[in-house]
Amino acid sequence: MGKIVALANQKGGVGKTTTAINLSASMAVLGKRILLVDADPQANATSGLGLDINGQGIYDCITGSAQAEQIIVQSSEVKKLDILPSNINLVGAETELLEIEDGQKRMKSILDPLRDRYDFILIDCSPSLGLLTLNALVASDSVLIPVQCEYFALEGLGKLLNTIKMTQAKLNPGLEIEGFLLTMYDSRLRLANQVVGEVQEHFGDLAFKTIIQRNIRLSEAPSFGKPALLYDATSTGSINYLNLAKEFIKKNKR
Repeated sequence: MGKIVALANQKGGVGKTTTAINLSASMAVLGKRILLVDADPQANATSGLGLDINGQGIYDCITGSAQAEQIIVQSSEVKKLDILPSNINLVGAETELLEIEDGQKRMKSILDPLRDRYDFILIDCSPSLGLLTLNALVASDSVLIPVQCEYFALEGLGKLLNTIKMTQAKLNPGLEIEGFLLTMYDSRLRLANQVVGEVQEHFGDLAFKTIIQRNIRLSEAPSFGKPALLYDATSTGSINYLNLAKEFIKKNKR
């Protein structure tokens, strides 16, 4: 039965969508059956994999106008990778969810029936702690938290961890922290090394050993609608995410 993992951090620009795209693609290349769910109204994971952001998306599943099976798209370039896309209509989902009975569990009801088809289902959350992100946390078995190696990195993490605790207490007692992933690392910067040290010291084994370095090819790849692995397989970013995928898979074998 597939494990559902939310990628969450209410702070924007931390490499969340980049991680969602590249971790999904890397695990698929390593032979795992993956579903990437784009639960962000900006639909960057959808466009970053070359899909149309004007088509049907998860919003149609939330409103009940379509079934997930009708909307899931198979990646044309990465075997074993499927995508449940997003579009701008998802902005209205927060309001819709308030009017649905058990609205906090809507995403869970959409994704639970899909578990048997995949090894992992990854949810790219929106950069907020609204009802959409809460839905993703309720639907998930664990949360992967990207943390960029910059000055304000740890600011706001407390708020996210409180939201996770609240979700555990009231809606999803089985929710765990998958790990903290350090992103946008530049070894030349003393500050970046300080952030790495703080996160590793504070979170211990919950910090992934793989660190994602700053990489131009990684930034360029989404504009070509490809994961870094297909855009430039030899780039630092591709290698980082392939290593992360191996670490992630190994961690989940235990």
